[in-house]
Amino acid sequence: MESLSEGKQGMFKTSAVRCPQAEEVRELCRSIGLRLDKEQDVQDFTEHMAKTFEAYQVVSDSVAPTLLVKYPRTPGYRPEPNDNKHNAWYWRCDIPGAPEGLLKGKRVGIKDNVCVAGVPMLNGSRLLEGYIPDIDASVVTRILDAGGRILGKTHCEHMCYSGSSFTNDTGPTQNPVDPERSSGGSSSGSAVAIKNGDVDMAIGGDQGGSIRIPASWVGIVGLKPTYGLVPYTGAISLETTIDHLGPMAANVKDCALLLEAIAGYDSGLDSRQPSTMTCGKYSELLEVDLSGKRMGLLAEGFAGCEQDVQNIVREAARKLGRLGVNVEEVSLPLHKEGVAIWTPIAIDGAYQCMVKGFGVGYMSKGYYNESLMKKLRESFALDVDKVSDPVKLMLLMGSYMEKNYGGQFYARAQNLCIKLTRAYDALLETYDVLVMPTLPYKAPKLPCATSRVSDRLNNALGMIQNTAPFDISGHPAISINAGFSENLPVGLQIVGAKFADLTVLQFAAALEKLIN
Repeated sequence: MESLSEGKQGMFKTSAVRCPQAEEVRELCRSIGLRLDKEQDVQDFTEHMAKTFEAYQVVSDSVAPTLLVKYPRTPGYRPEPNDNKHNAWYWRCDIPGAPEGLLKGKRVGIKDNVCVAGVPMLNGSRLLEGYIPDIDASVVTRILDAGGRILGKTHCEHMCYSGSSFTNDTGPTQNPVDPERSSGGSSSGSAVAIKNGDVDMAIGGDQGGSIRIPASWVGIVGLKPTYGLVPYTGAISLETTIDHLGPMAANVKDCALLLEAIAGYDSGLDSRQPSTMTCGKYSELLEVDLSGKRMGLLAEGFAGCEQDVQNIVREAARKLGRLGVNVEEVSLPLHKEGVAIWTPIAIDGAYQCMVKGFGVGYMSKGYYNESLMKKLRESFALDVDKVSDPVKLMLLMGSYMEKNYGGQFYARAQNLCIKLTRAYDALLETYDVLVMPTLPYKAPKLPCATSRVSDRLNNALGMIQNTAPFDISGHPAISINAGFSENLPVGLQIVGAKFADLTVLQFAAALEKLIN
């Protein structure tokens, strides 16, 4: 039975931490390989632990600051299937923002890994069923401050760990272009809600391509900003060093508007952000003279792509030559190793951050979502068998690597990431942007219920060769539609130097006009 302590007003309350008994301490020693041969030593450690827990009690009794919830709202409702075209939405609501602002009149969807206070959150997984956040993520507050109107939570993939759109526990999110095909993930619902015309713009999240993949396969615009440009505060973390939130929209102008509204330093609440960064009026500076600018078509980014995808992207990119842009072929062999470098970070790192760190992680300064951590701790302990196949793979790999190799490969991958990032940086000193296909192939068919696990894993994880490298390097990367093959959209990816998000948007805006 848990011990009780008397409060200041004489009220009894439960202790924050139950003190272990001596036998539990012995078992702890056995589990971690410690030897306490003397019984007195066991007793001394047990007593000292009890004293140390007094500090934990102080922490538990203290009132911590939280994120503001500035705008009133009702909880909304779960849409019926006939009111949820292509399964784009998890939850519908209507939260009006400020009466004036940059986003006045704009309808906005929020990816369901981002907290909206009082509105249920699933993150694509039954593990979070019943969870209702008590905070607004920083991007939510900024959207509302800018006059945006939030219309709900868009579906995302199970724990955001899939590049396809079949892992959500409510069922697949279908591609409006062809409902039998993947709409891409993990920001599947955001892309589909935009394509359906339900919203003008939406928030997406990107750790391996999860903004750009659905943007490419659905045929909209999606920007993964420079790492840290947009605060991640109040969103579920997959792995702290690759977490990005960013704008998705039907066109480049709306994408720039949303970025302008959400970018900027978050007063130390998010350790991903440098305090010295500056943000621009992205939406006001899109139309510029690009003559004399240099664009590099990255050869390794075209390698292994379907031939029609290569042709459409090259043809679209070369149209910028009409504007005086110097379009040249460039090579960076290390790009081919980008996914390999990303893999231990996204597996070992996600296991430590999303699973053992309960969707927030450890060892970073900033705001910690306590209620989310509590919910995920309980859910992983009770219902871990309910996770999707890609998450099962991550759990198996992450636990195996931790047990047998510790952080050896994670550390090496992070060190190699420095090498890869510097290689991109060097190339981007010569070229204003790099261009390649967003994805190696067009939207595939969704797997069926009888598909083998191997087929489902390939469908979920097989498309990230050009997207994942820029999650670990942190460079801004945008996907816009370059054309169609077999009536399916083909995405073109533009990559720029860090914090040159405006340059990326300017090239995208110019190309959008030429293509359309």
